[in-house]
Amino acid sequence: MTPRVHFVGAGPGDPDLLTLKAARIISQADLVIYPGSLTPKAVTDLAKPGAELLDSAALTLEQTHEAIMETVRRGGRVARLQAGDPALYGTVAEQARLLEAEGVDYGVVPGVTAASAASAALRIPATAPEVTQTLVLTRLAGRTPVPEAERLRELARHHSALAVYLSSTDPEAVREELLAGGYPEDTCVAVAHRVGWPEEELHISSVRDFPDVVRARNLTKQTLFLVLPGYKAGTRSKLYDPAFAHGSREASAGSR
Repeated sequence: MTPRVHFVGAGPGDPDLLTLKAARIISQADLVIYPGSLTPKAVTDLAKPGAELLDSAALTLEQTHEAIMETVRRGGRVARLQAGDPALYGTVAEQARLLEAEGVDYGVVPGVTAASAASAALRIPATAPEVTQTLVLTRLAGRTPVPEAERLRELARHHSALAVYLSSTDPEAVREELLAGGYPEDTCVAVAHRVGWPEEELHISSVRDFPDVVRARNLTKQTLFLVLPGYKAGTRSKLYDPAFAHGSREASAGSR
């Protein structure tokens, strides 16, 4: 049986980046709950005529849950939108616990997270052969703390690619942590603001200078930082190297 409640990844802003499943569930819901400042009108416009639209920005967890339950008790369907992907920096787990306590089944629909959307918009892959094969998604400690072992400077010591979420109010602190972790000052940092929205801004900078970009452009909300040590590395994947044999292709004779 199809669950009556779905947590739906609404992507970074561009409604065309919704999955087909997400768009279908939104269009069938009797109640669509969405984070107002993070959800473009083009996404909520997918709701069917007569559906209730509820901005969750001013609501508590308990108020949101009660709105869900009122609809479920009437036999209706609920789409609870989560900006980006529900697995990242969302509240699915705590909302799900309340539903489970009342015996309500639910589903989770993945979405495009801002790091993927920013990488695509910039046309810069996060990984690069022989430079970094790891992308870490993290955030700066703030009002929401992070475990000591996951402090940004500790993760930076790996010198892998980083996607730094929810940290644009203090870009100088992000820079300090990156430098403390050993990134060279000229390491590429991409500043991605409101990816997928009409007012999207994308800037290529460096560890040294990206806070200046943030301050000059006033990009202190809804901005992601991509730290890209493989930027313009010019390395090549082995998979399509003529000298590299694998299960689907022998190495070219002239390149052995």
